[in-house]
Amino acid sequence: MILADRVAIVTGAGNGIGRAVAMALAQAGAHVVAVDIDGALAHAAAEAVGAAGPKSLALEADVGDLGAIDRMVERAVATFDRVDILVNNAGVTRRAHIMDLTEADWDRIMRVNAKGVFFCLQRVAREMIPRRSGSIVNIASIAGKGYAGTSNAIYAASKGSVISLTRTASQQLARHNINVNAICPGTTVTALSEANVAVRARDEGVSVEEMRKLRNAAIPLGRPNDPEDVAALAVFLASPGARNITGQSLNVDGGIIFD
Repeated sequence: MILADRVAIVTGAGNGIGRAVAMALAQAGAHVVAVDIDGALAHAAAEAVGAAGPKSLALEADVGDLGAIDRMVERAVATFDRVDILVNNAGVTRRAHIMDLTEADWDRIMRVNAKGVFFCLQRVAREMIPRRSGSIVNIASIAGKGYAGTSNAIYAASKGSVISLTRTASQQLARHNINVNAICPGTTVTALSEANVAVRARDEGVSVEEMRKLRNAAIPLGRPNDPEDVAALAVFLASPGARNITGQSLNVDGGIIFD
């Protein structure tokens, strides 16, 4: 129980990577605040966390709304008295060619993936600084490092901003003993990624199963991530074993890229 009695906020905890991270943190002993824009999904995640043993809190929040972020952190602190860990996971995308992207796509993707990550980090850091302790894990993507198979160019730009933010935040928060790192998943089997596979299969005129085979063939280890593969690294980065790791953007991708 390497995270026994730690308090963690996980955004986008309703499904996919976020749900897996919430469960893995709970299994490591942390109390988890499960946050999602879909309140029903947040409650389902919190119930699953509670069944694993530690305490949980479900919160419905839009991380693109600064007022909602503030209320989210206030509720977490009122319930658990502190925040030890933030996993900035909430994110959105859609599969599209660069020439088909719109201003609405830019505003939607950047609002959640970049603005939301920054202001969640900033608001939680306000709670961590007086206690001189904390671990922040941002979920970026290998798309932010130039992966050619990204869902779209705006998504890649948003995740590149998360990587840059991670580096600068780690430098400026280090004197407060706060660690800031990023995880860069490669292909990960979630509802969102499966929807992207279906779109790509349609566009290329092949079956979804054939598209999955083509996708997996491009991964040196031959398999995409399960969400639990990403969650395992999040637990480590939040643990005492990672106390001297900060400012890093670590890939979980089966060997697709090396940067």
